[in-house]
Amino acid sequence: MKLKQLVAAGVILSSASFANAAAQNSEFVVQDIRVEGLQRVALGAALTYLPVQVGDELNTFRVTQLIRSLYSSTHFENVEILRDGNTLVVRVSERPTISNIIFEDNDDIKDEQLQESLDGNGVRIGEPLDKTVLTSIENGLKDFFYSIGKYNADVTAIITPLPRNRVDLKLLFEEGDAAEIEQINIVGNELFSDEELMESFELQYDTPWWDFLSETRYQQQTLQGDMESLRNHYLDRGYLRFNVDSTQVSMTPEKSGIYVAMNVSEGEQYTISEVELVGDVLGHEEYIERVLPLTPGELYNQAEVTYTEEFISKYLGRFGYAYPTVTTVPDINDEDKTVKLTLSVDPGKRIYVNRIKFNGNVVTADDVLRQNVSQMEGTWLSNSQLEVSKSQLSRLTYMENVEFETVRIPGSEDKVDVNFNVKEQPSGSFNAGIGYGDRTKLSLQAGIQQDNFLGTGKRVGLNLSTVSYQKSAQITYNDPYFTIDGISLGGSIGYSEFDGSDFNVIQYNSKRWSVGANIGYPINEVNRINFGLTYSNVELFNRGFYEQTERFYNQFPDGNDPDAAVKYDSYLASVSWSRVTLNRGLFPTAGSSQRASFSATTPNSDVTYFKTVFDGKWYFPLSRNQRWSFLARVRLGYGNGYGDINGNEQILPFTENFTAGGADSLRGFENNTVGPRGLLVSSPGNIIGPDGEAFPTDPADAVISWSRQSLGGNAMALGGIELIVPTPFVEADMDNSVRTSLFVDVGNVWDTEFDYERFRQLNVNPNQQGELLDYSDWTLYRSSAGLSVQWVSPMGPMVFSFSRMIQERDGDDARFFTFNIGQTF
Repeated sequence: MKLKQLVAAGVILSSASFANAAAQNSEFVVQDIRVEGLQRVALGAALTYLPVQVGDELNTFRVTQLIRSLYSSTHFENVEILRDGNTLVVRVSERPTISNIIFEDNDDIKDEQLQESLDGNGVRIGEPLDKTVLTSIENGLKDFFYSIGKYNADVTAIITPLPRNRVDLKLLFEEGDAAEIEQINIVGNELFSDEELMESFELQYDTPWWDFLSETRYQQQTLQGDMESLRNHYLDRGYLRFNVDSTQVSMTPEKSGIYVAMNVSEGEQYTISEVELVGDVLGHEEYIERVLPLTPGELYNQAEVTYTEEFISKYLGRFGYAYPTVTTVPDINDEDKTVKLTLSVDPGKRIYVNRIKFNGNVVTADDVLRQNVSQMEGTWLSNSQLEVSKSQLSRLTYMENVEFETVRIPGSEDKVDVNFNVKEQPSGSFNAGIGYGDRTKLSLQAGIQQDNFLGTGKRVGLNLSTVSYQKSAQITYNDPYFTIDGISLGGSIGYSEFDGSDFNVIQYNSKRWSVGANIGYPINEVNRINFGLTYSNVELFNRGFYEQTERFYNQFPDGNDPDAAVKYDSYLASVSWSRVTLNRGLFPTAGSSQRASFSATTPNSDVTYFKTVFDGKWYFPLSRNQRWSFLARVRLGYGNGYGDINGNEQILPFTENFTAGGADSLRGFENNTVGPRGLLVSSPGNIIGPDGEAFPTDPADAVISWSRQSLGGNAMALGGIELIVPTPFVEADMDNSVRTSLFVDVGNVWDTEFDYERFRQLNVNPNQQGELLDYSDWTLYRSSAGLSVQWVSPMGPMVFSFSRMIQERDGDDARFFTFNIGQTF
């Protein structure tokens, strides 16, 4: 409006100038055109906006056209038309060019949102500044702040002139505090109390101090949602004539408090007299009528009506009718308080997919993404297949966000293009870590992991780690798209050295080489089965004579050297099933994942054993935006030997025992410190006293001692619960990168094959008097609780956790934390 007024004023003034210059002759033939005041705009470009040429006759009407044309070019903020003899003089003042845009003191609106709004109004760096637009932008921003209860907010546009007709534009915000809701009143309700009606409201008032989730700041959009919740409360209970007659919002004089009043008419309850299905439902009348929740004789329920409409629409969408129209027409009988519901269905045309396109993938190749899309080109459009495709893409660890849209093709009523708009996140990581523990001493680790190698979706990794007790290296590879049918192929090569003496576990050293391959087959969109085979070469030396390990060592007797190294080869075959319905591949907040595996060495191996493991995670969103979520997890495992070799009954090798402790099992405990301890029985004559001297004893005086840490066991049960909370001082769009949670972990590892009972009556080593002997029973669980923060980008993977360990019977109490840094790419 202001632009139009300015143009009109300019036309009047310029016409007047032209009339005065023309004196008594207001019309003349233009013999020359001169443009004055140009700085940035080229003369040739300016002349293209003039609807007058040399030789044309100029009059007042043509002057008006000329001025309008120049203003419409958006290059000029002032135009003046003059006559110098028969020369037309156009004197202009160019609009200044925006050199920089600055936002100051804006908290509720991000810079990116503000810039997007300015871009929509043509206000951007390098473009001419239209000052008339700034007023509407200021008013629009003020309206936004008013809608969220900040009635004292103000927005001021400050223009700072610069040389060469340039300006700096600053938007200065004074947001102030949002008005708090002082009271909400519902007037006219007799059937339900205010407290009952406001249970579903987002807006609250007079809340206790500990209810930090409640929203007490006034927001116009939230109020509209609460009014809809109020309406649904009545409609879902049969009050078909319910109505919100009026709503009053008033504020205190200082604009710091808000009073809300809603005037309602409740009406009476209505029951359903009849449900009629009309229109074309493609021959599925019987099925739809059978599953409809609407039943004659029951109270009218708006939620069930809405569900019915959505169900029919989604059901028809499975068969390619993507844009059906389902309308419920109520025929209300006020005399007997009944309503007849007529469901009118128009499926529309069957829609086919022309092209599937991907936008936003800079690294990942289109064909990799297409492997995860169930919807096919050339077939009819299925809403369910699109949702499945979105879920499958979202579960990729290198995808941060996935959305899709269907775009109708102009001139074609039955074809659409499907656009998947994806946002990638770093798929590779280089990590380096350093730590120190009173038992582990200095620990170092480094590795590189790429889940989307060169955009192919292949996973390649190299990890190295060293601590005082172990050195390891591993190379892994997996191609999830080995075939077009989704068959995966992968493999790994690993080497490790372990020194039990440095770990203060049982005394033994080991070296292990392994190489393995696996292949996976998809069952459907969420289920998968994998098969694997791994060859391992293990060498054990520097053995310690612990009771739990003797049975295993006795399978490899060496009469010449009882302390000789033990070497064995094994071929481990495995099969696993996995089911994944998580909403994201990284930091999920909804859905679940389960994995069950069974592995066993082949009969031609030097040791024969089996292991079975089950892992399960279940996420339950606690809020609509899923920033609050609850996680429950469980891990169960059991292993044992089978058959016999050379007359020796096989057991699970102690090197394959389950262990617990660390970030992946029981946080707050050091790695492999949970479970049965290694037992050592000192023979008579070899008992070591507190002073370190050996002295002979009677055989009945055999003494036991044990390691401080666990050697693991053949059975395991771990679990935990976790409350995922928004990370303080971190925006919601960073939830895929940063996660904060409060956790409780519990579980244990035990040995079902070893007979602990025969050791209970033995004497205890004097050096370990008063310490607890860790027998394998269910009551001796381990638990920890604490805070965990995980950060994977933009700087790299970082994990920080604080835990307080609680050990039953022992009463041990400790604090433990881990810290790792790295770089993602």
